Amino acid sequence: MTKIKMNIKPLDQWGVVQDLPLIISGPCSAETKEQVMATAKALVEKTPQVRVFRAGAWKPRTRPNSFEGIGNEALGWMQEVKAETGLLTSVEVANANHVYEALKHGIDILWVGARTTVNPFSVQEIANALKGVDIPVMVKNPINPDLQLWLGAIERIHQAGITRLGAIHRGFSSGQNGRFRNAPQWKLPIELKRLVPDLPMICDPSHICGNRDMLLEISQKALDLAMDGLMLESHPNPDEAWSDQLQQVTPVALAGILEDLNLRKPEGEDREPVDFLKLYRDEIDLIDLEILDTMSRRAKVIEKIAEYKKEHKMTILQVSRWDELLKDRLSLAKKLGLDPKFSKELYQQIHLMSIRIQTKVMNVDEEEIDLDLPQK
Repeated sequence: MTKIKMNIKPLDQWGVVQDLPLIISGPCSAETKEQVMATAKALVEKTPQVRVFRAGAWKPRTRPNSFEGIGNEALGWMQEVKAETGLLTSVEVANANHVYEALKHGIDILWVGARTTVNPFSVQEIANALKGVDIPVMVKNPINPDLQLWLGAIERIHQAGITRLGAIHRGFSSGQNGRFRNAPQWKLPIELKRLVPDLPMICDPSHICGNRDMLLEISQKALDLAMDGLMLESHPNPDEAWSDQLQQVTPVALAGILEDLNLRKPEGEDREPVDFLKLYRDEIDLIDLEILDTMSRRAKVIEKIAEYKKEHKMTILQVSRWDELLKDRLSLAKKLGLDPKFSKELYQQIHLMSIRIQTKVMNVDEEEIDLDLPQK
């Protein structure tokens, strides 16, 4: 696709940014007035980088009878946050009534959530409610990796007259038990940025990671990919949060993450939004990350196989299975246009790693088995 021209104001003209990157933080859900105010005051005290306070008033949940948000009352708490701390406020909207209520309560920034982005009817309803309104709006990527759906939602909001418009990258559902709650698939936000160079891009590491342990890693990666800001969830007592406990951090912990970030400048003096060569290099980095993540998942499956073999007194090396696997993988590699010699050497090394994992799990000395692989 060719680049798409939209009338979008840069982030420094939104009236919310003092310095880049833009840092947005606050609890996943507004639970009580005390919890909201405690979070906001701690953010002001511990993390002066935070400019925008976020909290969910309405929570779209997978199943009923879960906590689905406080609703309009939470918007009043956010009004008090702004009055007492000076922080700007932001909330997710999923329908026209949410938009009207947020505007009535003076919320500064709206965002469209991933579950809403998937439905063009819902996005259009929100867009219709925004006509004639001058407010920043950000659109999260849809749950599934569908760039056209993400772009379409952004276009609908833009056609409503919104010029302070941004995107939020929060990762994509993959259906796999990988290390991420939502796989980053960085190539999609990079491609969106290529198509709409003026579009500010915010990363939501909390929803990508699903746990607090990787927040620094993903936040750094997002900034290295020239994203304009971060949305990180914080809570006074994350383990007692009413939703998404594992991915929230205390304001003190957030301060540590922000302190450890390395803010790099784009190469050279040319401030074109996305350098073409850098884009390809970044894509290589992301593919490598996906390869390593895949190999890690493969190793865990091998461990399960080894445990089964150990329990059932089966041999580690099964030549017929290896021969069958190698023929199948080389045939597939050929169809994909990969060099046969490279593919063979690659799978020999992968199989060798598999054997070594199994010897460790089964408490077998490597010297007791022949690790010379068949050369067929």
